This record gives sequence, C-alpha cells and structure tokens, in this order.
Amino acid sequence: MNTPIIDKLNDIKNSDMISFHVPGHKNGKIFDRLGYSDFKNNIVNIDTTEIPGTDNLHSPEEVIKESQDIASKLFKSDHTFFLVNGTTCGIQAAIMAVCSIKDKIIVNRDCHQSVINTCILGDIEPIYVNPDIDMKSGISLGVKLDDIKRLVEEDEDIKAVLITSPTYYGINSDIKSISEYLHKKNKILIVDEAHGSHIGLSDRLGVSAIEQGADISIQSTHKTLTCFTQASMLHVKSSRVDINRLKSFLRIVQSSSPSYMLIASIEMAVKIYKDYGKELMEELMDNIDKTNNYIKNFKNIYLYDYKDNDITKMYIITKNLNKSGYEIEDVLREKYNIQVELSNPYGILLICSIGNDKNDFEKLKQALGDIDNEIGNKDLIEIDYPNYIPQKALNPREAFYSNKKSIPIKDAVGKICAEYIIPYPPGISLLSPGEIITKEIIEYVQNCKNIGMNITGIEDRDLNFIKIID
Repeated sequence: MNTPIIDKLNDIKNSDMISFHVPGHKNGKIFDRLGYSDFKNNIVNIDTTEIPGTDNLHSPEEVIKESQDIASKLFKSDHTFFLVNGTTCGIQAAIMAVCSIKDKIIVNRDCHQSVINTCILGDIEPIYVNPDIDMKSGISLGVKLDDIKRLVEEDEDIKAVLITSPTYYGINSDIKSISEYLHKKNKILIVDEAHGSHIGLSDRLGVSAIEQGADISIQSTHKTLTCFTQASMLHVKSSRVDINRLKSFLRIVQSSSPSYMLIASIEMAVKIYKDYGKELMEELMDNIDKTNNYIKNFKNIYLYDYKDNDITKMYIITKNLNKSGYEIEDVLREKYNIQVELSNPYGILLICSIGNDKNDFEKLKQALGDIDNEIGNKDLIEIDYPNYIPQKALNPREAFYSNKKSIPIKDAVGKICAEYIIPYPPGISLLSPGEIITKEIIEYVQNCKNIGMNITGIEDRDLNFIKIID
C-alpha cells in the first residue's frame, strides 16, 4: 500500500526546509536545541488514554489539573484550559458559554470562520463591525473602540463582543479601552488571540488580552509557541463568565478521546515559555531587528512598519518588483528552500517564533537580497480589498439550513449567498451564508483567482458557479 501523506511529510523533513510558518517549534528543532530530544523522539510512546494516573481532560483532578494551574499562574488567568481541538473549539465554547439562543454578539467582520460556524451551531446573531483596512498593503488594522461603542449604543441587547487581536498580520487592537467600556456596560469581551500566545515574553510585543481586561482569550499555542499543531489554551479572568457552563461546552466541542501527545506538548510549551522564553525572545527580536535593518537598504522590497504591534510577524511587501507575493513565495520555496506562512497580491508574511535561529535569518537575508534585484517584466495587477460589510439578509443558521441551488456566478448579483467565500490563507470569510452577493465581491474573487489566490469554502473551485438560497 502506498503512503502518500507519510512520504510527502518525510520528503519535507529530509529537505531541511527553513520554516517561517506555523507551528512555532519550527520542525521540532527547538526541542533538540534545548535538550528535549527525548521528548520529541519518544512522543508516540506516551500516546495513551485515560487510565489510572493520567487524569481526564474533561474532569481534571490530578496531573492535568496541576499542569493547567501552572499555566494559569504563568499566563495570569483565573482559569486556564488545555485544548486539543485547536483554538476553533475554544472559540465555540467561549461564545456559546456567554451567549444563549438568539443572543447577539458583536464580531469583527474579518473574524475567523470558526466564529461564524459557532453562530450557526448556537443560533446566535452576529453583528459585524468593520475593521480599518490598509489599502496600500491590503491588511486589516483591527477594530476601533468608537465603532464598537456605536453598535452597543444602538442595541442594548448585545450580549458580548469578540475581536481578533493580534490579527494574522500582527496588528493589535486597544483591548484595554474596549474592555473597560464594555465592562461598564456589563458586556463580556472575548478575544481570539490565536496569534498572540507569545506576547507575554516581551514588552515590545504589546500586552496580552487577559492583562488588558479581556474576560476570555483563546490562544493557538502551537502557532507562536512550541506545542504541536491543534494544541491551544483558553484563559478566563472574569467573574462574569459561568465556568461550569464553559466546561460543559468544552466537553461538547472537544474530542472524548483527547490526545495525550497534544496535552503533553502544551505542558512542554508552557515549560519552555517559563524557563527559556524571555531569553529566546530577546534573541529572536535581535535577529528580526538585524534583518529589518538589512531590508531597509533594499531598492524594491520593504517591510511593513509594525510600530507598536507584534514585530515577530514580518510582512514583506514585494509589489515594487512587479511581482505578486505568490510569485515570491514560489521562488523562496523552489530556489532557497524557505517556506513562508502566506502570500497575497502585495507580499509575503513570515511568522517568526522562538523556534527560529540565527541561521534561518541569515539564509532569509541572502535570499531576499538576491530577489530584490529581480524586477518582473510585467506590470503587477493590483486589486483593492472590498472595504465594506456585505448586507445580511439571513442570519448564518437560517442560511445554513435553507434550501440551496447552484447558479452561474455571473448571474448571482443580488442573490443570497448559501456558502462561504474564503480567500485562503488566512481563512477569513469575505462572504458568508445569508449575505447578499454583490458585483464587487464577484469581481474581487475572480481577480484573486486569476492572480493565484486560493479560494476555499465554495464548492466550485473554478468559480464558475455559486450556491444561493433557493
């Protein structure tokens, strides 16, 4: 029998590819560097289940409780829960723990698709707040307090607010001001902090959501720290959250057979965070600073100015080369054996973590130095992200359970969308079920496809047909 998945993963492992993508352990080399090779090499040997002595993730009383308590103290929460179904399950449990059926929740319009899926599962009404968009780079700049205030003042039935901070690109929102306002209004703040589990390691990165007053934050510990893919943590610091209700939803949305390999990897990530994290972060930021200074001397490539945001995200803008980020990603992969996190029409995003070392950045600088001199011979096609909230005709749950039919996408203007349109990465829904399809949306996704962007969520990947509410 062929083993195509295993074969491909081994090919990648044996290629010694340099990782500027998630997961944060960077192909496991952080474990070798810190003397934890035995943990990495023997991880399958501790694949077990709930037997005497291993405790139970869904009702921890022994070693799992002890480990979660250690993490809670370190991350300054009242309660910390280990997650084995990713940040997705944490978002699901958090929203349904604080919202009942038909409740309303404000969410940033560029939220992860798991937020919308939760509204379908829980029959919860999302009220969208639009983030600002940097039109020169095409990235979201987060949401503003004034926009949240306006929505709360307009509708006193709003139960909670969920925002993403930092964003995929490392942009922080002013969580402190938002949380202070919402708590005066007796509202609950949930922060999707999937890309911020490392923030507490340096003042230069900002301040964690929990320390800024968030009631709940969910972190993808595998993305920017060192545990295995799908392992995350949920932190609570609030008397407004019913902990028992939250636990009941975690039992629903998490596997009844949680992986002890994932649980153990969270504990190891917490240990590395505590014992080595700040030292490794200082080293990482020094490597990033040197790379940034090197890039400043380039003629064409330049780095997005992160100012007071998360500098471990490096968004490198390449459009002055007359080449899209997709082309640059391919060159880095094929010619220099460097894999980035994502590319878009304007550039490439690198996610750096304490798992990266000096050698990674030296090879990156060499590659970018070469690429900076390679100007494309065609004008770059630039497309503007549609900066508006689509009109909602049905809530996500109503749309999900409605009858649907497929029609040519050219005939879909004004119809109610019955599926997701998600430019990927980063998995943010451009159009969700229940929203009105516009000419601008259709033109945008078709242009995205033409320049190489992967569009998910829609059944017809060729974008000739789209499902609408019948």
